[in-house]
Amino acid sequence: MTTLPTVYVKPGEADRLVAGHPWLYENSVLRVTAEVPDGALVQVKDHRRRFLGVGFYHSRSKIRVRLLSPERVTVDTAFFESRIRAALEVRRRHMPQASSFRVVHAEGDFLSGLIVDKYEEVLVLQISSLGMEQRKAQIVEALQRVLAPRAILERSDAAARKFEGLPVVEGVLAGEWPAPSATGPATDEGTPSPTATAGRPPAHPVRINGLTFEVDLWTGHKTGLYLDQQLNYLEVARWARGARVLDAFCFLGGFGLHAARAGAAHVHLLDQSEAAVQAALRNPALNGLQDRCTGEAVNVFDWLKARTQARPHEKPVPQFDLIILDPPSFTRTRASVPDALRGYKEIHVRALKLLRPGGVLATFCCSHHVDARTFLDVILAAAYDTRKILRRIAAFSQGPDHPVIPMIPETEYLKGYAFELVR
Repeated sequence: MTTLPTVYVKPGEADRLVAGHPWLYENSVLRVTAEVPDGALVQVKDHRRRFLGVGFYHSRSKIRVRLLSPERVTVDTAFFESRIRAALEVRRRHMPQASSFRVVHAEGDFLSGLIVDKYEEVLVLQISSLGMEQRKAQIVEALQRVLAPRAILERSDAAARKFEGLPVVEGVLAGEWPAPSATGPATDEGTPSPTATAGRPPAHPVRINGLTFEVDLWTGHKTGLYLDQQLNYLEVARWARGARVLDAFCFLGGFGLHAARAGAAHVHLLDQSEAAVQAALRNPALNGLQDRCTGEAVNVFDWLKARTQARPHEKPVPQFDLIILDPPSFTRTRASVPDALRGYKEIHVRALKLLRPGGVLATFCCSHHVDARTFLDVILAAAYDTRKILRRIAAFSQGPDHPVIPMIPETEYLKGYAFELVR
């Protein structure tokens, strides 16, 4: 192996890397032994010259090195193939029945800056680091060897790309698939761009827990669907039999459709996106459940507020036995966390007023910057303000296809709870 340029780490800054975190920040770098092209492979050592690992270097990023391995490895097609096979084995072990799932979860699978989602026979790739961008051809070749997909699409539209100096990229990387329309990807809220109408390729049928969903792989939120909630859909549906259900921030209706199949008396779907609601209402028809589902394209905050307003000395009439709150992230930065917490509290106050005694509130937060304890405190504050007593009956996280490495906090973002309303 050719000797790699060396990046030395400042005293006291190596412990986090030794413990398994893959990011070496710019302010932790002591020195670099040679001029290194951005995206090149380097070796990392502590200030005592002890080897820590190898990774991709980027002089213009706050993450100066993204470590790939604590050992000396050659990063080629065979390397990516080995890592992808190891990641796939985790999914097969923990989700043996799933045909659609996340194959590679970036740092959670020790491939920082790379996400690969599988939608039946089609893969969607998302890259957010320069090192991975420069090795895209090797990654695609490795995916073809391991999974032999019908097509590999790229939706590298994550905001993180701008911090690596990378433009938004989407297109077909391998196989045959209808090209994306000129409308562009979804907005941050999961709403297709306003011009995303005529000329869009047909939706792709995806099976989730035995239910069929139509997914637009070009304009859907994230890479098309909330794969991280796949097992939580089943868990929440346990409380749906005979219930009147509200699925707020429904997107494609994942929770609502599972609730309908589980025997809900009625499911009402809410989302601010007209396109999302239309798709969410097509999915029940695909599964013979259309008679149990209705939906509205509305601002969910306004909808909840309108139904919980009451005159003095009056109380709103509870209408639902199961309410699901699964909003998009309310914050992308730590600075906006206080505003996000006010938003989370607002929707919980309103939802609790609409929940019948004995009913269940299932609620989720997908912001990395709001930890589980803080999220729980917001819910309890809402319960206090509405004079409600809650019994916690479940806690949720992302599925095992989105693996959490405790020493890498960034791998964990989804948290949730289910509460029974005591009174």
